[in-house]
Amino acid sequence: RMDQALLLVRNELPSPGLNLAARSGSCHQCLYQFLAFVPPSNESLRKPGTASVMVDTQHPLTLLLNSSVGDRDLCKIQYHFGEFGNYSLVVKTLSTSNQTVSCDLIINEGPINSYLPILFAFLVYMGILALLIAGRLLMKIDPVRNWVYKKLNPRATDRMINSELGSPNTTDSINCDPAPQSWSSGSRQRLRSLDTFRGLSLVIMVFVNYGGGKYWFFKHESWNDICQLHFPSALFSRFVFIMGTSIALALGSILRWGSSKWKVLRKIIWRSFVLILLGIVVVNPNYCLGPLSWDNLRIPGVLQRLGFTYLVVAALELLFTRADSGTWEGRFPALQDILPYWPQWIFILVLETIWLCLTFLLPVPDCPRGYLGPGGIGDFGKYPNCTGGAAGYIDRLLLGEKHMYQHPSSGVIYQSTMPYDPEGILGTINSIVMAFLGLQAGKITLFYKDQPKQIMSRFIIWGIVMGVISAILTKCSKEEGFIPINKNLWSISYVTTMSCFAFILLLLIYYLVDVKKWWSGAPFLYPGMNSILVYIGHQVFANYFPFKWKMQDSQSHAEHLIQNLTATTLWVIISYILYRKRIFWKI
Repeated sequence: RMDQALLLVRNELPSPGLNLAARSGSCHQCLYQFLAFVPPSNESLRKPGTASVMVDTQHPLTLLLNSSVGDRDLCKIQYHFGEFGNYSLVVKTLSTSNQTVSCDLIINEGPINSYLPILFAFLVYMGILALLIAGRLLMKIDPVRNWVYKKLNPRATDRMINSELGSPNTTDSINCDPAPQSWSSGSRQRLRSLDTFRGLSLVIMVFVNYGGGKYWFFKHESWNDICQLHFPSALFSRFVFIMGTSIALALGSILRWGSSKWKVLRKIIWRSFVLILLGIVVVNPNYCLGPLSWDNLRIPGVLQRLGFTYLVVAALELLFTRADSGTWEGRFPALQDILPYWPQWIFILVLETIWLCLTFLLPVPDCPRGYLGPGGIGDFGKYPNCTGGAAGYIDRLLLGEKHMYQHPSSGVIYQSTMPYDPEGILGTINSIVMAFLGLQAGKITLFYKDQPKQIMSRFIIWGIVMGVISAILTKCSKEEGFIPINKNLWSISYVTTMSCFAFILLLLIYYLVDVKKWWSGAPFLYPGMNSILVYIGHQVFANYFPFKWKMQDSQSHAEHLIQNLTATTLWVIISYILYRKRIFWKI
């Protein structure tokens, strides 16, 4: 099967038999898992004992062979098997005098290169991009542009030819941008980099949610991550971050138009309610399976967390924001985007203190205080039912096990059996912190409007500060830090690390799109301007044609990749069509 290899163990040793166990390289402090019993060789027939097992190829494995009697370890082998490879492990005696045992791994049939489809897909998309860039450059050549206009719009060309002056007037001129002047002027005032940032995160999120070609690195990490290089875990956090940035810009604009704060607050509450309600509907699909039982209704989810986070951060900003974002007349004008809002910072610090106290001080039955592990076979199997520590315990206590996510990512590697929800209650505190840091990015763009150097320098400073905090909390390691980077827990180190990357990424996109205007933001701009529709749409229609179809070979990465890329591309095209028709679904 996909992500598996065949291992044939040949035991040339006399009785007793052997026990074969394995441990994944991505499983921290895990117990070895029994794979197979290998019978002893038949000396009379000179026939070795054999056993065949399927081994995982996603991560390096440590194989352990020991005697079935006495539990004596004979050999230990670390190896990263290749997908669909065929291997033999030959166990024999080198010397009968000192009973030296040899374990030799032989490749019977080489694995396939399952990463070639990714390279091919990359080249195809780069080819399409090159064609679009070439077409854009050709359109700047007058003869080519006139010929295209003549073919696409002959009536306008006839008016130009028949005109007395030989050229069209202003009202008859052909504009490559079909949008009216009011729309184009409004677009220029809008920071396209924010929509591009949001759209980029959303497009990758859609691709990952559709399966990511079934590649392991496009799946969420089982538990802790190192420096958040496993980028699927970063997508939702970027969405939360840019939501906070948009709150700062939107509220400032609404209040400048003269809306009362009470009216805006009612709109914030309503939007949060709709997001939470849509989230509950989306994460509990029944399709044609009949009515869904209230007993098994999952309560937390992505949109639910976005809705509640939006409610808290938007209300907090509304309470202290000013309609006039002019220069602050204080002692430290360089901190005008921070000091006037000191009550907000105190509120966020209190929230983070609550998270720290609950995480590290709350007594959890049968679990050590401050436990941050995955449970299951992790930590040598000492705490199998402690998945998520206090975070999991609070969700089970307040929501009930049946109202949580039943198949957490920790169940694959760590074989944890307890329900655990990555969008649970305790983690929502840190998603509020993440959105607040995004809010800070929005304030920077407001207070230093038309000062791109000031904006970019502050983005760099914030990125460095967040990176330093992450380095201290994690000790630059995956497992040995004070607070590891963990998307399932939404640990504070995860928030600071993701904020560091978000500030730097926003800086790059802002520089390319809004400052230098070297990039229009396409194609990510379009889904970024219709993010709610694309997100809900890709969830609702995930199992419908043309987003999904029956494959010829379900064990092929190539077919999964084609299907997932096609579905993601279709949503980009749909968002582009809606953009051209000026259809935007707002809540």
